[in-house]
Amino acid sequence: MLCALDEIEDGQGKGFTLGTGAMRREIFVLRAGARVYGYLNACPHQGTPLDWVPDRFISAATGLVLCATHGAMFRVEDGHCVAGPCAGQSLRAVPVGVDAEGQVVLDAV
Repeated sequence: MLCALDEIEDGQGKGFTLGTGAMRREIFVLRAGARVYGYLNACPHQGTPLDWVPDRFISAATGLVLCATHGAMFRVEDGHCVAGPCAGQSLRAVPVGVDAEGQVVLDAV
């Protein structure tokens, strides 16, 4: 379990750290209603984190994921970059879902 769905404001995201040492991965989960989308917190352009402050991934102006480093913009539903230095590339998806108890969980791959 990562968190309860209601811990992520609709239209926003939340970051998480998975693992330790060489296995450590920074991810984030975005919420769109009852749906969630997970991605590695690394821009495909240079691998830098996307959030400009903790848990701030979505641009209020566009509703898109915004890279804090170079301004690349990504669609929430598929992580595809629609503008910026990595246009046409995509964020790396992390399989997540919501279980019957309303908890955001990593899905089995």
